Amino acid sequence: MQVIILAKSGPESDSASESQARQPDPESLAAYMRFTKELVDAGVLLAEGRLLPTSNAARVHFDGAARTVTDGPFTEAKELVGGYWIWQVRSLDEAIEWLKRAPFEGGDFEIRQVMDMPAQ
Repeated sequence: MQVIILAKSGPESDSASESQARQPDPESLAAYMRFTKELVDAGVLLAEGRLLPTSNAARVHFDGAARTVTDGPFTEAKELVGGYWIWQVRSLDEAIEWLKRAPFEGGDFEIRQVMDMPAQ
């Protein structure tokens, strides 16, 4: 099964520009890179990424045939997604066990199973 792990961030981190985004210290970055290598070596990691602030984003709202586009930033958002992983695991429990090993000292992460869509 595939899961997506959503790294939550708040409006305070979204207000920083790409160049101002908080960069991890060298020790934390090295720990993250070791963890990422473990995921790759185990065949778990399919994709990962860190998202730019919502000032670089747009939302498209569907209402019947009408489409409304709103450009960011989205200041009304209390909880934003700041990054993601896509993993291939056997179960939600396996994903939880992997995530518990991540070298983070704080933050909230959500694990969601990716729905299998039938082939056309």
